[in-house]
Amino acid sequence: MDGWRSYDSVAEIYERVHVPRLAEPARDLVLAASPPPGGRVLDVGTGTGIAAMEADALIGDGGLVVGVDDSIRMLEVGRRVRPKVRTLAGQAIDLPFRDGTFDAVVANFVLAHFTRYQTALFDMLRVLRPGGRLAVNAWADGQDELTRVWLELVWTMIPREVLEPAIAQAIPWRDRFRHRETFEETLMDAGLRHVRVERRQYRFVYPLDEYVEGLGTWAVGRFARSMLGDRGWATLQERARTTFAERFADPVLDLRDVLLAVGTKP
Repeated sequence: MDGWRSYDSVAEIYERVHVPRLAEPARDLVLAASPPPGGRVLDVGTGTGIAAMEADALIGDGGLVVGVDDSIRMLEVGRRVRPKVRTLAGQAIDLPFRDGTFDAVVANFVLAHFTRYQTALFDMLRVLRPGGRLAVNAWADGQDELTRVWLELVWTMIPREVLEPAIAQAIPWRDRFRHRETFEETLMDAGLRHVRVERRQYRFVYPLDEYVEGLGTWAVGRFARSMLGDRGWATLQERARTTFAERFADPVLDLRDVLLAVGTKP
C-alpha cells in the first residue's frame, strides 16, 4: 500500500491540472530566494519542474538550475514539457552535490512530507554556499468548505479512522509548517539567519470537472484510489462531481493560504 504515496501514477494529471495554477507561488518562492544573475539554484522536490523553470528564467544565461525529485514519472513528464530544465532523480536526505555548490536552494511545498525534516534541511544547507538563501513554502490553510465536502464524501467509502492515520504518515509535519511561529523556529534551529516568514493567499480557479479530477493527485485522493481500486475510485469521483455541482459554482474558486519562508546561511 505504500506505493500510493508516490506521485508517479498522477504525474500527467498533476502537470495538466495543477501546475498552471502553481506557477505563481513557485515564482514567488524563487524571488524570495533571490539567486544572483548567472547563479546556481537547486530545486528540491521539483516535481515536473515548475519552480526550476521559474528559477531558470530569473537567473538568465550562464546560470545553472537543477531540479531533484524521487518520482521518476514526475521527472519524465517535466522533461517532456520543460526540456530545457535540468533534473535528476534523488532524495533530499542524500543530495548528490558537493558542499556549497549552490547560491540558492528552494523547496516548493515539500518540507512537510519528509519523515525527518531536520535531516532534509541539513542536506539542503550543506549544498548551499555561505551567504546563500534557502526558500521554502507550505500550505497554511485549515479545512474550508471545499475540503470538508470532499472529506465527507471520502469517509462514506473509507472509514475516517483508516484515512487519517495514513495521511498523517504521508504528510507528518503539515501542522508544524502551517504556523508561522513553528516554521520560523524550524529554520532558525537549522542554523539559518535573517529568517523571514510571511503569509500569502492565492486564488486558484478550476473548471469543476478539472477540480474534481485534480483531487485525485493530493494525498487523500491517492490513498482513496489505492484503497478503492479503479471501479470504486470512479464511483467516488462521480459522486464528487454531482455533489460539487450542487453546492459550488462552476468554475470553482479555491482560496489557499501559503507560508513563504526564507533564511540565509551564515
